[in-house]
This record gives sequence, C-alpha cells and structure tokens, in this order.
Amino acid sequence: MSKDILFHTTFAHETSKTWVVFVHGAGGSSAIWFRQLKAYKKEYNVLLLDLRGHGKSNNLVQNFVDNNYSFNKVSKDIIDVLDHNNIPNAHFVGISLGTILIRNIAEIAPQYVSSMVLGGAVTRFNTRSNTLVYLGNTFKHLLPYMWLYRLFAFIMMPKKRHKESRLLFVREAKRLCQKEFIKWFKLAMDVNPLMQYFKEKDIDIPILYIMGKEDHMFLGPVKEMVKRHKNSVLQTIHHCGHVCNVERPDLFNQHSLAFIAQQNS
Repeated sequence: MSKDILFHTTFAHETSKTWVVFVHGAGGSSAIWFRQLKAYKKEYNVLLLDLRGHGKSNNLVQNFVDNNYSFNKVSKDIIDVLDHNNIPNAHFVGISLGTILIRNIAEIAPQYVSSMVLGGAVTRFNTRSNTLVYLGNTFKHLLPYMWLYRLFAFIMMPKKRHKESRLLFVREAKRLCQKEFIKWFKLAMDVNPLMQYFKEKDIDIPILYIMGKEDHMFLGPVKEMVKRHKNSVLQTIHHCGHVCNVERPDLFNQHSLAFIAQQNS
C-alpha cells in the first residue's frame, strides 16, 4: 500500500457493484463500525478506513506533515483512498465529526457521493459545545489530552446507557498522540463557519440523518437543517445518545440500509 494512503480495508461482494464507505469521527477508528459490518457486507461492497493519525493510520502521521489540518485536506485523504481502489462513487455512512467530512466531500467532489447517512451528525456547535471547544483550546497545551477527551466524552454522552460508546471512543482516542490530538482539536474550531455555509446551501444529494433522542448537543441543530433542505430526512432513535450506531445498531442498520436500498431502486 502506498505510504501516503490511509489505512483501509475493503470487503468485496460477490455480485453487487455498489460501494458503501464508512467514516468514523475524531478520536475514533474504523473499529466503531463492528456492529454494522456484518449486515452491510451481505448487501454491498464495503470500505472501512482510519483517518489520519487514527487507528492503524497513526503510523502514517509523519507523511502528513501539515502543522494545521483543514476539512479539505482530510476530505482529500478519503478521496485518495477511493481513487486508489478505483471506486468511482459510493454511499457514505458517517458518525460525529465524520459526518462533516462526508458533507464536505459532497461539496468539493460531489461525483463521488451517491447518498449520505449521517449519524450523530454535527451541523453546528451550540453554546455548550462552543464553551467546551473554547476551554479545550485554552488548556490543550497544559492538560494531558486524554483528560480533555474523557471530559468531552462524558459531557456528550452522560447517561449510564451511553457508557459503552463513551468507553469505546476513549479507548480508541488513546492511540492518538498529543500533537495529533491538538491538530484535530484546532480543526474543530472551523466547524461553525463551514456548517453555516452548508446550512445556507442545499445540495442535490439525498441525506439521511440518524440521531439519538438523547443527543442533547447536536439533535436541535440537525432538526433545523432538515427543515431547510428538501433532500434531507431525519430518523430519531429513542433511548439513544450521540453514538447511535453503537448504542442502537439494530435500528441504525435498519434505517440506513433501507435508505440506501431506496436510492438504488
């Protein structure tokens, strides 16, 4: 594998020509899709990848020498993986910050995106999340990054039934080095201006938002977005927080597979 290509794994289907690409969030890895893989492999070709500095792409950090990341740069990493595997287009499934990357790919290279399934979607930081980002940015050089990450994970996923998702993300985040964490944290500062642009501009690509009813930081802004955009629909899941693909994989898979099948019909 070329040294400048993200670590990724493909699962080929015997008959289907349709690809589904999964994009995890900041601090996660492709391991968070373990409850989707079996169901999706039955229907489609599947591509899992680890974003720069995450999972098994963490040994590629030296090849990404940018001092500052941008959503365009990180999105281009994903496009390079598709090109490397001769995938002309795909349905994209993302969680958390991965949903912004997918939406950004749809903006800069829409020919690659057949549809988008955006779980635990981040469409705007509210007052609480803006405060968290501000505090984290202030103390990111003073505190061990895992302290900050554990705090954020707990505030985003506070309930007892969110514990598995919280621990999974904390475990995966431990693979990040401090410098890499800071680069991704700085990227979070760009969320609101980028998402304000996306809010104002509808896109001619079908989007399914899947949100937990208990995703108290991000559900409200998603509802606003869906009201404005004619190609967007929202499915909410009861008794579920931010990482809905882990907490309620049964319903996440049911809604997302039905949506993709509808686009292919």
